[in-house]
Amino acid sequence: MISIKENVNNVQEFNYIFDAVGWGHFEEPISQKALDNSLYSVSVYDDNKIIGFGRLVGDGICYVYFQDITVIPKYQGKNIGTMIMNKLLEHIDEIKKENPLVRVYIGASKGKEGFYTKFGFVDRVEAGLGSGMILKK
Repeated sequence: MISIKENVNNVQEFNYIFDAVGWGHFEEPISQKALDNSLYSVSVYDDNKIIGFGRLVGDGICYVYFQDITVIPKYQGKNIGTMIMNKLLEHIDEIKKENPLVRVYIGASKGKEGFYTKFGFVDRVEAGLGSGMILKK
């Protein structure tokens, strides 16, 4: 049975799912600190086995970033990612009650941009914000 839980933040599950999607994982203390600094997270389970995960990071009022939206390959294409996104967007709606102008960002993995457009995300250039960049040193 598929279930979704909030703020579980289990470091072993976090590292497992990173490995399962081919991202590789961080050492446990680093992963734990990342989870501890999350604003909100959701974990999706098939019975008791994690199959999906996503979290929000940022300052929680002006800038919020969708991060680590992951679904293990066996479950991709089965609406698990949509479940994660909808639950995270519910949390964004709560933040918007306090600050309707909160900026919400996502860094889509290459080739996954189309998935996020279904939820209202647009390219930064399309939004008039310039291209996104990453520090590479």
